[in-house]
Amino acid sequence: MDKGNVNARDGVLAHLEMLEVQAQGAAMKQQEKDLQEEKLTRLKARVMELRLQRDELQAKVNLQEKKQLEKEGTASDPAQASHKTVLQWKIKNLQAMLQVFYLTGISGKLTRHGVCFYISTAYEGTYLDSYYLDLLTKSEVQIYHHSVPHFIPLEQIAKQYLQTDIRRFLSVLSDHLNAYVGRRYQADQLQEHFSDQIKGTLWRNSLCNLLVFNYDMPSKSKTFPFHVRLVYGNLCHSLPTEVTISCTPDAPASLTETATAHTHLFRSMPLHKAFHSLSSAGETLDGTP
Repeated sequence: MDKGNVNARDGVLAHLEMLEVQAQGAAMKQQEKDLQEEKLTRLKARVMELRLQRDELQAKVNLQEKKQLEKEGTASDPAQASHKTVLQWKIKNLQAMLQVFYLTGISGKLTRHGVCFYISTAYEGTYLDSYYLDLLTKSEVQIYHHSVPHFIPLEQIAKQYLQTDIRRFLSVLSDHLNAYVGRRYQADQLQEHFSDQIKGTLWRNSLCNLLVFNYDMPSKSKTFPFHVRLVYGNLCHSLPTEVTISCTPDAPASLTETATAHTHLFRSMPLHKAFHSLSSAGETLDGTP
């Protein structure tokens, strides 16, 4: 066998080995992705189960409170009872509430002047931040200290729920905080893992409910920039309610169709996962890989 044939054979074998390594890597990535999706499904089911337990516990607590008040000969409305009875009712209510909310990422402890709540946040199974809320529980419930970011509408939520339904107050505040950290997490992941596709700086406001950035979509002969504006109109959600994608005037007509497809993608899945989907597909402007 001459030298040329040997080299050709070695080249083919090396190429086959490379393809085999790539295939194994792709299979491992797919397996890891499947495991993550399976874990996420289990976690979502567990959350639903815990929420049902929380609702059952809340119903039991409400019933016990009503029976206790009737037993003491007081009105079911604590505002009509004596100051001492109201204070006792609040303490029992807070103790029961701490047990209920422990199941949903909200914990707390009684303090000298009231109660301190801790709200843990997470996104897709990843723990992110924890915030505290120190409440005074005297004649009127008041916020004493807190670590809630200033751009979260805490005052508005408190005005609506704090005096009448503290459980609802904490639940709504938790929804706002979890949605905020979820939006922030997506933007961080996009900058960390897809910086080579993002052109310039990804702009976001403090609440992360407005994101603006540019990214390139290559064709066979030229690259065209997409300008993206994402608006998150529902502050309790982590997916955008408004997606606007525009491009330069000299872009081909097929770009409009591509932009429409990307718009749907950004509306339906987290931002970093949408980019991962585009990268995995190896998409180009004319639809060819």
